[in-house]
Amino acid sequence: MTTDRGWTLDHTFEGPTGTVRWTALGPEDAPPVVLVHGTPFSSYVWRGVARALSREHRVYAWDLPGYGTSEMSAGQDVSLAAQARVLTDLLAHWGLDQPAVVAHDFGGCVALRAHLLHGAAYDRIAVVDPVALAPWGSPTYRLLGAHADVFAQLPPALHEALVREYVASASHQGLHPAVLDRLVEPWCTDEGRSAFYRQIEQNDQRFTDEIQGRYGELALPVLICWGTDDTWIPVRRGHELAKLIPGAELRLIEGAGHLVQEDAPAELTGELSRFLRPDGSRTAP
Repeated sequence: MTTDRGWTLDHTFEGPTGTVRWTALGPEDAPPVVLVHGTPFSSYVWRGVARALSREHRVYAWDLPGYGTSEMSAGQDVSLAAQARVLTDLLAHWGLDQPAVVAHDFGGCVALRAHLLHGAAYDRIAVVDPVALAPWGSPTYRLLGAHADVFAQLPPALHEALVREYVASASHQGLHPAVLDRLVEPWCTDEGRSAFYRQIEQNDQRFTDEIQGRYGELALPVLICWGTDDTWIPVRRGHELAKLIPGAELRLIEGAGHLVQEDAPAELTGELSRFLRPDGSRTAP
């Protein structure tokens, strides 16, 4: 488990919904891989996987607008629809015609929307415990979204306690204290407190409803990884999603919760490394 604080996004992109911070690792002429994080996380959850993959790939990682070190501002559009457009713009900015994409949580919806609705071309896509099928959104998630203006007024200490409990529950193994600190920290600034509830308020099931009926159109290698002990999105959703996508592989990661990157980084990296090889999608289960 990597807990260092040296994960830095050293480039910026001025997108339609604010400044995006990003970085790239690995040889410039290596096959490109784009990593997409989910909520309420940041690219930090990909740090170990990104460094491992960068030995053979050019790896691009970014904080979505409204998350991590990217811009957080009042009135900002941080919906899943907006994030998919930002991803499409970023691919053009990076000059990537057909990269591989690896996406976690609602990053899965973002990447699938960019591909199915905006024509973003991928060589292949891996989704990790993705938000992709209705219904989704826990009762707590819906409560926070429905009363975002009220929860945004919580005293800082109570807000931090809420975010800590929420983030920690994504792991089955339990997060290292330094990792939990790093994931919670962006949400505890003056801008971050409002941003935390804003992103929940703006996201709902309609963004997956718009694409769920089109998963059968996916004509590229697809890998679905799922933590068997995910309490946020149960593993049965992985089986359901695999049935909707022609030729999709489903790989279960034993003992991992929703944050597979933290609970089972070696196992996840192994599956992704195999899949990202040119012949990886043809490996028998």
